[in-house]
Amino acid sequence: MILDAEGSIVSVAALEALYGKPGWVALAGQADRLIGPYRELIAASPYVTLATVGSEGVDCSPRGGTPGFVKVMDDATILIPNGDGNNRNETLRNIAEDARVALHFLIPGCGESLRIKGRASISAAKTLTDHFKIGENRPRTVIIVKIDRVYFHCAKSINRAKLWDSSTHVDRKTLPSVNTMLAAVQWQRCFGGLAVP
Repeated sequence: MILDAEGSIVSVAALEALYGKPGWVALAGQADRLIGPYRELIAASPYVTLATVGSEGVDCSPRGGTPGFVKVMDDATILIPNGDGNNRNETLRNIAEDARVALHFLIPGCGESLRIKGRASISAAKTLTDHFKIGENRPRTVIIVKIDRVYFHCAKSINRAKLWDSSTHVDRKTLPSVNTMLAAVQWQRCFGGLAVP
């Protein structure tokens, strides 16, 4: 095994020597397009995280809506509405620079999740934004993801975290409020030398 002086793994070979090869199930569920069960998971999911990369680094952004808010166009294409948010647009900026994306769909109450890796583009075409129209409101843009790989992820992490177990849920009042967090950042910016974005 190849480690550096501090015991860090510094090669893929060293990593594989430590962990071995993935099990059969971890590989058997991978496909290059959506199969029926994977379409069902997307239709049931109200939440997905979207990871991107660009010149300013990586980003992982939450997306949510009613179950099925992500639309399946065909076996290799999904559409994600880009609803109004904070206008930082880090995800969109990254996609404009580098098309590579990774998605992780969660379904409340279900331990298994769905992962997609692919390439994305952004469209403001009315024919696409109309798919997500609610009343007179429609997203300004839609993220089009062309799938390279899709697979389900086992329930181990979600079960370990007891993510869907309401007895482990944190009372929001015990955590810092939005105003507390904003005040702390601004205090550091003014008096602690925190970099201004």
